[in-house]
Amino acid sequence: MSLLFEELDYRDTPIGALSLRRRREMALNVDVYEIKLGEEFLMTSLFTASEIALAHLGLKDQTGTALDVVVGGLGLGYTAKAVLDHPNVHELIVIDALQAVIDWHQTGLLPLGPELSNDRRCRFVHGDFFALATSNDGLDPLAPKKKFDAILADIDHSPEFLLDDGHASFYRPEGLAKMKAHLKPGGVFGLWSNEHPDATFTARLGDVFAEARAEVVTFFNPLQNNEFTQTVYLATTSTTPSF
Repeated sequence: MSLLFEELDYRDTPIGALSLRRRREMALNVDVYEIKLGEEFLMTSLFTASEIALAHLGLKDQTGTALDVVVGGLGLGYTAKAVLDHPNVHELIVIDALQAVIDWHQTGLLPLGPELSNDRRCRFVHGDFFALATSNDGLDPLAPKKKFDAILADIDHSPEFLLDDGHASFYRPEGLAKMKAHLKPGGVFGLWSNEHPDATFTARLGDVFAEARAEVVTFFNPLQNNEFTQTVYLATTSTTPSF
């Protein structure tokens, strides 16, 4: 039996106090890992269905044999792990603005950390996903202007409920268009949201990309004895290269 509660690490960051906690959920007889920013919960290992779905839905129709993928937001690592479960992934770059989160994976404080860190296909990048995604040089500091088969983002709570107001421009047509420029023909942008589908945002994606849709991910919450719904937005570029 593990300890009922343990704070594994605490860091002061530019966006506030960040803590990693492990607690025993007695009702389910499992250890739960949680990351908090101040008093706000950022993520939990108790419910990960939609984070995993982001990877599987994003790569479902990518048929290449050597896919290059970016994940924006490392978190507890569930999206990154699900990406690496696809054998046709050649390289995965995981970008996170918080060095503490990367450290927790590299030092093994988080359960998925050793698996991600030891996979040669996976590389962590400490950086601002939104700044890189909308820059001319793109998302890989080691390979400027490189294009990707998939860009998957799980950082903000939703396109309207942001961790930082500075992210807002990314979700506007101009920001999405800049990010789209870093995708290959037929490449996919996937976005996690904690909310139900937003028809306005889906339409905005459709204005920027060749195709766009919102996939509902519903899972059962045994603690509340009800179902909970989140969303994965998917947008695909044209298969015809633009010049």
